[in-house]
Amino acid sequence: MTSQDNMSEEHLPEAHGAHGGAVAHAGDAFADPGLPPHEHRRTDIDERAAARAERQVALWFVLSMLATVGFIASYVIFKTTDVVYIFPIGHVSKLNFALGLTLGISLFAIGAGAVHWARTLMSDEEHIAERHPIESTPEVREQVFADFRTGAKESGFGRRKLIRNTMIGAMAMVPLSAVVLFRDLGPLPEQKLDHTDWAAGKRLVNMNTNEPLKPADITVGSLTFVKPEGLEESDPDFQEVIAKAAVMVVRMQPDDIKDKSSAAWGYEGVLAFSKICTHVGCPISLYEQQTHHVLCPCHQSTFDLSDGGRVIFGPAGHPLPQLQIAVDSNGYFEAVSDFSKPVGPGFWERSE
Repeated sequence: MTSQDNMSEEHLPEAHGAHGGAVAHAGDAFADPGLPPHEHRRTDIDERAAARAERQVALWFVLSMLATVGFIASYVIFKTTDVVYIFPIGHVSKLNFALGLTLGISLFAIGAGAVHWARTLMSDEEHIAERHPIESTPEVREQVFADFRTGAKESGFGRRKLIRNTMIGAMAMVPLSAVVLFRDLGPLPEQKLDHTDWAAGKRLVNMNTNEPLKPADITVGSLTFVKPEGLEESDPDFQEVIAKAAVMVVRMQPDDIKDKSSAAWGYEGVLAFSKICTHVGCPISLYEQQTHHVLCPCHQSTFDLSDGGRVIFGPAGHPLPQLQIAVDSNGYFEAVSDFSKPVGPGFWERSE
């Protein structure tokens, strides 16, 4: 064969097969082999099989809805303290196990239904898409919208109402799980965060001796931790209650108290403040007698108890709430009322 024959053969137009692919030349290992013949599925040619597949898809979506209902029911039925033994995991929370199981089934059922729908009822024909520049031409964009409309028509979304309605129902109910979880982010302000276990007439009880306090029990320069009368460590909700009601009592010379309104809420130099830091809620335990400053050990927020619990250093944004106290007829310290401000961190702006 001459060189002219070789050049003529190299410049021959590429032949294409019946399905649009290029016919392989001898020795060309990368020629386009084309698409295989399309094989119809049973649901494409048998309407009874298609109807059965439609019911199966709908069943998956209904299962998702039932699982979502189970998720919400589990949240209401089980307590955080309930446990169950599951081999080989061991003892786990009934609530966590039920929430995870039902939510997992709900999401899996939606996915399984969508996959079964696509594999049995949506069009499965393959189409060749030629490579094109990144920027689409108006014609291409129009073709995309046309393909979308065609795909929507081939999916049977408008015609197969059973699938459409059950899928919409399943997807509409799944977000209800998140709504229930959001409800558990914290108590409603007007129910819990605005109030503690302190009330008018409740005595101040020493946390160490479990005895009510008298003025003579507190010396100048001392720091004493107290709890509301009637609160015992054996109570099932003790930790939750004391997390808001923990109070520290200090005594200083009355002339050392800078804030006179704060002094009026005390008794002969004895003042009571919340022990909960207003930064992130750590318990305050460090007291400097000479300056009357208390220090939070977590992030070093410092408060001046002689000046109404004012913040003098650190990231805390608000003073420590003060508990107004008095002495009852038997000579014991008692609360005049609950705290006038919510205790703890960051709730101030949301409460006022």
